Amino acid sequence: MIPRYARPDMVAIWEPEARYRIWFEIEAHATQKLADLGVVPQSAAKALWDWWATKPAIDVAAIDAIEAVTKHDVIAFLDWVASQVGPEARFMHQGMTSSDVLDTCLAVQLARASDILLADLDALLAAIKRRALEHKFTPTMGRSHGIHAEPTTFGLKLAQAYAEFDRCRARLVAARADVATCAISGAVGTFANVDPRVEEHVAQQLGLSVEPVSTQVIPRDRHAMFFATLGVIASSIERLAIEVRHLQRTEVLEAEEYFSPGQKGSSAMPHKRNPVLTENLTGLARMVRSAVTPALENVALWHERDISHSSVERYIGPDATITLDFALARLTGVVDKLVVYPERMEKNLNRMGGLIHSQRVLLALTQAGRTRDEAYRLVQRNAMKVWESDGALQLLDLLKADDEVTASLPPAALESLFDLGYHFKQVDTIFTRVFG
Repeated sequence: MIPRYARPDMVAIWEPEARYRIWFEIEAHATQKLADLGVVPQSAAKALWDWWATKPAIDVAAIDAIEAVTKHDVIAFLDWVASQVGPEARFMHQGMTSSDVLDTCLAVQLARASDILLADLDALLAAIKRRALEHKFTPTMGRSHGIHAEPTTFGLKLAQAYAEFDRCRARLVAARADVATCAISGAVGTFANVDPRVEEHVAQQLGLSVEPVSTQVIPRDRHAMFFATLGVIASSIERLAIEVRHLQRTEVLEAEEYFSPGQKGSSAMPHKRNPVLTENLTGLARMVRSAVTPALENVALWHERDISHSSVERYIGPDATITLDFALARLTGVVDKLVVYPERMEKNLNRMGGLIHSQRVLLALTQAGRTRDEAYRLVQRNAMKVWESDGALQLLDLLKADDEVTASLPPAALESLFDLGYHFKQVDTIFTRVFG
C-alpha cells in the first residue's frame, strides 16, 4: 500500500490495531457462547467484556515483541490479552485453532472493505447517470477499431459505462456474500473440541454467515472469486479511463479531464494538458488485477490446510481493496468534472465527408433491388474516393453523380439517407433499459 493512492477509511480496516480488535471480538464472542453452554465459567466471558468496556488501547508493539519470541501471531495476541485481563483469560480460545481467528477476521475485513467499495460504486454510478442524462442527445462519433463508424450520442457512451458498473456492483454484492463466512470449527474443521453453536453465535455477532464445511481454513475459492471480482471492476475502470484518454487526444479533443487553476501539464511545455488522472487509473487497474492470479493459486492448499495462502493475503487483501477504493473515487471525480466539447464532436462527425452514412445507402440500394454485393461495391467505390481525399470530397455528391447509384436511388432519396437524427431514434429505448 502506497499512501499516495490510499484513502483513510479503507486503510483503517487493515491497520494492525483494527485487526487485533476484530480478533478480540471473535475470541470474546466465542468465550461468551462457551460460557452460555457451560463449557467455561461465565466469569471468564465477563472478565473479557469488562476489560473491553474500558476501551483499552491495543499495544501493537508489545504484541510484536511477544511474537518475536513465540514466532506465532495468534499466540502472541492471546498472551498479551491475558496479561491485561488476568487469570480468567485462560479460558479464551477453548477448542479453537488459529485459522478460526485469522479466517473469520479476514472475512470481516473483506466484508467491511466491500461496503466501502459498494458505496464508491454508488457514487460513480450517480455521476455517470447525471452526465449521461446531460448528454443524452449530444451527437458524437461512434468508432470501431478507433476508426469512424456511425453516429452515436455521448450519453449512450456513458449509458454503456453505467450498465457495466451496475453489473460490477451486482458482482461485488455476490462476492461479498460469498466471502463473508465464519469458521470456528477447530483443528481440522470437525468441531471435535468446540460446539457448532459457538460458530453460529460468532457469525451472528459479526454479521457473517456460517461456513458449511471448513478444513480448518475457509475454502479459498471464495476469496479467489472475491479478488477476481475486484479485477473485473478494475478492468471496467480502465475501459472508461482509456475512452477518456482517447477523447482527450489533440486530434480528437471531444472531452478532457478538468484542468484546475494553477495546474501544470508539463515541466518543459507550458501548453500541455495531459490526461494524467486516467493514465493513473490504467496503472492502478493493473495493480488490482495483479492480485487475481495469486488469489486463484491460493485455492489449492495441502490436505486440510497449509499457510502458503497467508503471506499472499497479507499483501493482496489491503493492497487490492485500498487501490480499488482510490481508483473508484478518482474515476468518479473524472466523470463528475469531465469537460465535454459538443462542437468538436460535431466537427469530427463531419470530418470524413458523410462516410458515416454509408450503411444507410447500402441498405437502401438492397431494398431498391440491388444485390448486397452490388450495393456494397457501388457505395464502397465512392466512399474510398472520399476517404482518399481526407474528407475533401462529399459522399452524397459522389453518389448523386454515379449513374449506377441514381438508377436505383434518385437524388432526393439519397439526401434523405444523410439525416443525422435517424441514428438516434432508439436512444430513449436504450436509456429506459439502462436507467429504468
